[in-house]
Amino acid sequence: MYKVLHVEDDEDIRAIVDIALSFADDFELKQSPDGPSALKEAETFRPDLLLLDYMMPEMTGSEVYTAISAMPGMDNVKAIYVTAKVGEGFAEGLLSEGALKVITKPFNPMTLPAQLREALSEEDEQVTPSVRYLNG
Repeated sequence: MYKVLHVEDDEDIRAIVDIALSFADDFELKQSPDGPSALKEAETFRPDLLLLDYMMPEMTGSEVYTAISAMPGMDNVKAIYVTAKVGEGFAEGLLSEGALKVITKPFNPMTLPAQLREALSEEDEQVTPSVRYLNG
């Protein structure tokens, strides 16, 4: 089971994500309306995955990701952005900073769990081949 911390300032989108992931058995979801509350939640929840809006008051999604990644034992946390901010090179910039995926709003809540699984499995496959090779 993946522990997902969703950080989104729009209450309606938090509700949509909550409903979308409530039908998936492999995700435990916690939500925060802003960066500062997400940092507090991350200390106790210890998420495997951050599902981040980019444009939020107080802290951007990237600032939240950087701060949580710097917490002791959280250097392996993964991030997926769900954002309305699009533009030439924007998604590529987030990916180059370590994001697994960038999902643009509006998104299809019915496919959200599959998109998260796909991104996480692709990440696992990047690590797994060397392990398979060593195991022969």
